Amino acid sequence: MATTRERWLDEGLAVLAAEGAPALRIDRLAARLGVTKGSFHHHFDGAGGYKQTLLAYYEQRTIAAIDGGIAARGAGGTRATLEWLSELALTTGPSIRPTELDAAVRAWARTDDDARATQARIDARVIGALQAVWRPATSSDAAARTAALVPYLVSVGAAATVPPIGTDELRAVYELLLEIAPLAGGPSADDAR
Repeated sequence: MATTRERWLDEGLAVLAAEGAPALRIDRLAARLGVTKGSFHHHFDGAGGYKQTLLAYYEQRTIAAIDGGIAARGAGGTRATLEWLSELALTTGPSIRPTELDAAVRAWARTDDDARATQARIDARVIGALQAVWRPATSSDAAARTAALVPYLVSVGAAATVPPIGTDELRAVYELLLEIAPLAGGPSADDAR
């Protein structure tokens, strides 16, 4: 069975999440996949090309999953979408944005221009999508952006806290945000209907 390009990329994301960017070495990835380094060179133009392809793969998968999830729940209103996003942030199993992988890419972005540009595009896209979800429930684009930043920054901050904020405590924070949202001009109970 040939080692596909996607297997190399999936393994790279697993290594990145578990061990960070310094562990993304061709020899280690080949050993984990049980193949020779020649297979790597069949699919990628060296370590630099792999890094760029891996970041693009991560970005594409993350954005497609978030956009798809928001679009699928958009008919349910702002509250339904925000509840889904809250549950997504609390998922302990497979997630469209695993905490360990998100943290690893953010750490990588501190020292690598390509990783920084990738993370900036992902953050902008997610915040933009959240802003669009909030817009019908707020008085202006600026208010929608502020409302979008709150759950996003909570999610990023909870993952960055050492140790990460636990599921039960994070769930309580999101429930509080959903409760107070109508007081801040956010989604009302009618919005979910």
